[in-house]
Amino acid sequence: MAIVERKTAAQPVPHAVELPDRIPKQRYLDPDFADLEGERLWSRVWQMACRLEEIPRPHDFVEYRILDQSIVVVRTEAMGVLAFQNACRHRGVRLVEGGGNCSGGFTCPFHGWCYGPDGTNTGVPRRRTFAEHNLEAGDIDLTPVRCEAWGGCAWINLDAGAPPARECLEPAATSLDAWKVESLRTERWYACRLPVNWKLAIEAFVEMYHVTRTHPQLVIPTRFGRRGGEEFDPRAFVDADIEYLRAMSDGMDGMCHPDDVRVAERLRGMELPRNEQEATATWNRALNDAVVRWHRDAGHDVPDLNDLDARGLNLTFFHGFPHYFVLPMYSGASSYRFRPLGPEETLMEIWSLGRFPAGQEPEPPPPPEVWECDDPRWPAIPAQDFSNLPRQQAGLHAQGFEFMRLSEGLEGHVSNFERTIDGFLGGRPYDELLPALRAVNVYPFEQPILDLGLGS
Repeated sequence: MAIVERKTAAQPVPHAVELPDRIPKQRYLDPDFADLEGERLWSRVWQMACRLEEIPRPHDFVEYRILDQSIVVVRTEAMGVLAFQNACRHRGVRLVEGGGNCSGGFTCPFHGWCYGPDGTNTGVPRRRTFAEHNLEAGDIDLTPVRCEAWGGCAWINLDAGAPPARECLEPAATSLDAWKVESLRTERWYACRLPVNWKLAIEAFVEMYHVTRTHPQLVIPTRFGRRGGEEFDPRAFVDADIEYLRAMSDGMDGMCHPDDVRVAERLRGMELPRNEQEATATWNRALNDAVVRWHRDAGHDVPDLNDLDARGLNLTFFHGFPHYFVLPMYSGASSYRFRPLGPEETLMEIWSLGRFPAGQEPEPPPPPEVWECDDPRWPAIPAQDFSNLPRQQAGLHAQGFEFMRLSEGLEGHVSNFERTIDGFLGGRPYDELLPALRAVNVYPFEQPILDLGLGS
């Protein structure tokens, strides 16, 4: 869809990113800056409102909240999705909390105004007591919100003039289609209350600079061929790769699905060439084929992993600006969603996703209990990330600290992300924002600082 808009001068942005490798600390602290994000960012971006298995039947609904806005997402009779603002057109009372089924419609708990599953007003008690101009047809229906389905999720946008969701999620959307993410289903769902700004929380996950220090269990030298000056040992390489897969499975509670670890274990004794490059390629092809074969034999809809490799799509981290991430690995995936609860508080959710035969999908889990970031129940890898974040947020308050200093080669995604936010805060039109979105919705690790075309 071509977006044609009149070019307008950007509005001033407080605490803007003036130097791409320096991020002013006030962006993570200032309540006025957070309010501006609510006004100019969250009001214009596509947001993952729910996974579709949360609303599996016609007229199932779920409430999605972002800051002071509440939106009801509903499954239609034809299994599409629609959404509307969660406010009675009489005196603004929120109609629902949480989720349920609205086959019988919605009834306001205060005065009993009624609405059908499509948001149409179906009843006003003591109707004759209202002036005609307060009951005009259509004007008392629930206010619609843009809603589209993609990638196994329902997406909402409070801006009726925004481009389609998929267009704003490219190129991640095309890559994740190839991964068949629409076939993934929730096995576990976690939620964490982080005492940090939402952007700070996201930025902890979009660079690998922290891995050596924060996640020492993932630093496995022989996985990359050699330990010290030793000759390449194919058996040690395979052992190290399986150790890494197990660490990702246990440490993330399923990013690498336990079934895939078991498939890799069965290949442990295979013969490999002594040449490092040939051995690595042979192992990767064999493991990809074995995982695909095992899952297809089980009736799972799984992509051809070697085909993804050949197309350059076998990456493990995709960003859907601003707040959604998918981390696919072999047959499974983890998924993240971040939402601000205040200038220095964030709700982070983590889904562990797997594949199941059609018709044998598990019942979706209920919305999770929200754990604190230091809860001992967290799997090891998020627990390690969560241990850093509150200390970082507290450190930003230091009077002598002015801005973050980014590595151009290792932390470019942080800069690209923050400057795209500035594009929204500056009121840029969509035809200027789309190229920036396509620069951000990519594999984030070791991305350079890019020219986003937003200028000043």
